[in-house]
Amino acid sequence: MPARTARKIWEAIRGDPSHPGKVALRVAVTGAVALVAFMVVAIGGATGLAWTGTLKFCISCHEMRDNVYAEYQGTIHDVNRVGVRVVCSDCHVPHAPLALIERKMQATFEIWGKLTGVINTKEKFRAHRAELAKTVWTRMLTTNSLECRNCHKVDAFDPDKESDEAKAAHGKAQKQGMTCIECHYAIAHNEPKGPGPQELKKALGIGPQPWKVD
Repeated sequence: MPARTARKIWEAIRGDPSHPGKVALRVAVTGAVALVAFMVVAIGGATGLAWTGTLKFCISCHEMRDNVYAEYQGTIHDVNRVGVRVVCSDCHVPHAPLALIERKMQATFEIWGKLTGVINTKEKFRAHRAELAKTVWTRMLTTNSLECRNCHKVDAFDPDKESDEAKAAHGKAQKQGMTCIECHYAIAHNEPKGPGPQELKKALGIGPQPWKVD
């Protein structure tokens, strides 16, 4: 069936083979139309990806604006001495093209939660907080904190500019193959009750993770 359909389309494009000029014109017009259609889809897709990564989009629903965004405001990722603001997509969406598209596709299934009102009140959000955090932590544990590494590069760390506490902690983490989220969680949102990422990592059976992965 697909072969027959493709043949019919080609015959329609080709037209009467006894008039080669018309055939060439049809092929050229069809190619131009296909190119324009491809550009529209590509540009539209890129625009959609960029738009859905903005802070304005992320907090356009009250579930995010009234809960996690409210908690984020005033944290080190929002206001700091160097004026670099990290927004939702910087921590929750990978920058690498394939990983980004994969995450966006996963996020489409979360629309159902919005439509059915899973966390449409503060009470519901609090009830689901631990479950939501576990989902994010699991993803970051399995990707070796890929989202953190959007900005934080291991080879750019300068131990001379770190505090003694941070230097000791990073040294221990590197030796034990720990990943960012095991220690650096609840820095932009309130910590949920229950086990944290380190306990979750053990439960998932994830072994040591290399620091130099870029």
